[in-house]
Amino acid sequence: MKPAFSVIFLTTLIGAGQGLFLALFATEMMLPSSPELRGFLVVGDIVVLGFCGLGLLASFFHLGRPERAWRTATMWRTSWLSREVIILPAFMGGVFLHGLSHYLGQGPAALVGLGTALVGLALYVCTAMIYASIRFLQEWASPLTVANYTLLGLASGFTLATLLAGVLSPGLASAYALGASLFTLAGFVSRSASLLRNARLKPTSTIQSAIGIKHPKIVQKSQGFMGGSFNTREFFHGSSAAILRNVKWSFLLLVFPLPLLFLVAGLKGDSLPYLAAAFALQYLGLLAERWYFFAQANHPQNLYYQTIA
Repeated sequence: MKPAFSVIFLTTLIGAGQGLFLALFATEMMLPSSPELRGFLVVGDIVVLGFCGLGLLASFFHLGRPERAWRTATMWRTSWLSREVIILPAFMGGVFLHGLSHYLGQGPAALVGLGTALVGLALYVCTAMIYASIRFLQEWASPLTVANYTLLGLASGFTLATLLAGVLSPGLASAYALGASLFTLAGFVSRSASLLRNARLKPTSTIQSAIGIKHPKIVQKSQGFMGGSFNTREFFHGSSAAILRNVKWSFLLLVFPLPLLFLVAGLKGDSLPYLAAAFALQYLGLLAERWYFFAQANHPQNLYYQTIA
């Protein structure tokens, strides 16, 4: 598939925002309330809204008719995309109310936080199921897709929480770094499992089934028409196997081992530059990981257009 950068930014930004909020809510549940903690939670909620707002803005760039975006919510009974479109604003609304409750020092902040945390987890599922529910794209149609979106979002969110704590509340940084490390390691296991699974996939379709001819040896020699089409542009990434391989090893390095090294270094010494580097590198790696996720999906129609693909 051809990766859409607007979708890449959408999923990685809101994933980090969701993870950050879940880190904040965990802190709220484990520590007694205090003015300092409430102030930290308010700032954290503002950062969450910033990340989700940027992700929501990015989503408009892959809409053919942005003024009709509201229609994407009308098929919620059957469409995971519609469910995501509904749940994302609900999550952002919950984050706003949670931050407002702590800012005012009154209101059921913990109850609002619990509801928002559950909505945030549901948002991970909805976003991932948009792709995992497409059965004919074998690389996506797996529970590992849901696991990867959730674990990588939590990893980036907790890494961001570690950086935020390093700036505003250093006493919380160690706990967040531990959470970030655990989710990063879990994400490595899950993403590695999906890479191994996808490498062993065997196509369920062949060029014979694509064109309806059972001859044992069929070779496409030409495109079949003078110019390109929507199919030849939108369902293949156009990059070489070497580029795909380099992107894969790049994200495996950037998302997993490097952030862990910088988190450890940040907790031992001059923390902020290392913690900032940990989040920046991991987020950059997630952009590459999401690009690879889309590019690796081999649409069956490419069997018919294999000379172009």
